[in-house]
Amino acid sequence: MKRGIIIVLDAVGIGELPDAAEYGDTGSNTLMHVKEQVPDLDLKNMCSLGLGLIEGYNVYEKTDEPKGAYGKMKERSKGKDTTTGHWEISGIHLDAPFPTYPNGFPADVIENFEKAIGRKILGNYPASGTVIIQELGDEHVKTGYPIVYTSADSVFQIAAHEDVISVEELYKICETAREQLQGRHGVARVIARPFTGTSGNYQRTERRKDFSLPPVAPTLLDYAKEQGKTVACVGKIEDIFCNRGITKSVHTHTNAEGIEQTIKYINENFEGLIFTNLVDTDMLYGHRNDVKGFAKSLQYFDDNLPRILSAMKDEDILFITSDHGCDPTTPSTDHSREHSLLLMYGKNIKPRNLGTRETFSDIAKTIAEYLGIEGNIDGVSML
Repeated sequence: MKRGIIIVLDAVGIGELPDAAEYGDTGSNTLMHVKEQVPDLDLKNMCSLGLGLIEGYNVYEKTDEPKGAYGKMKERSKGKDTTTGHWEISGIHLDAPFPTYPNGFPADVIENFEKAIGRKILGNYPASGTVIIQELGDEHVKTGYPIVYTSADSVFQIAAHEDVISVEELYKICETAREQLQGRHGVARVIARPFTGTSGNYQRTERRKDFSLPPVAPTLLDYAKEQGKTVACVGKIEDIFCNRGITKSVHTHTNAEGIEQTIKYINENFEGLIFTNLVDTDMLYGHRNDVKGFAKSLQYFDDNLPRILSAMKDEDILFITSDHGCDPTTPSTDHSREHSLLLMYGKNIKPRNLGTRETFSDIAKTIAEYLGIEGNIDGVSML
């Protein structure tokens, strides 16, 4: 009974890509810079797999006897967002990046959206989600108008107080936006951002929901499901892939929940794929430039990694990776164009240096070969 287990540490990049300058991300190195600023960070369990041996600038502990295979991966697709990164991990590439809106969305886009939902909107400019609800929260509560904002990423985010616009209604508003934002305005994700609280103390809740475009081609998930494999997903994976190619899933709200659910799936008996996104490093800490919080989240994962490894069955292969960077030590609060972390572990995996892979899709190609899945999947197998 063979399985591939993918755990994405969201936003944990491992150094700028060759084209980082084109994205304004020269010098970004999320994983290394966090360690430099928080020297007590001790990722001893990932280091035992080979984290400190990954080529390039590396400040983590080295080992003479790594338990896993280790390396890093380039992103072949254009962009530095969650959707692009996860799609590439699953075996497909984008030749053009999703559209972004550094000056806000065009007037006609907003006018059509307002007409469709029967309300005016507030905002329509790039902003930090935690900041804009403080800036516009009082006016939103007074008028009932949802807050629309974006970032350097391809997102159309809609924030609303749960006592003003119910979470269910906010989801419907996001579905309307998703239906409209197609073609040249086809942003990667429409994101519901509910919040609560009172003036001066508004706080986002855990009921965020992403509404993504469907993948542009069949992915590893599609092929696995079609060929009778189980595809069990944890966290926002179901949103990123629009529930396509998934046989069962759990939408978790914290890394703690995500780790527990991943272990639960590992303890079950099935052949196929387990695909987990652990989002706290991105959502709670990376975008807020909270270096200590970022380090604490990494530490929590590493402390629980032995539980994941011990739950694995003899023929399981684990991939620990990331989808982009979000260096909290830089002035920017946005994603950064970085290499992806790669650690590979299994009882039958030979410890070795995997070098720098040319695409995130090498993970999909490796799992496809291992599970005997046929399909048009990019990448080179690492088996």
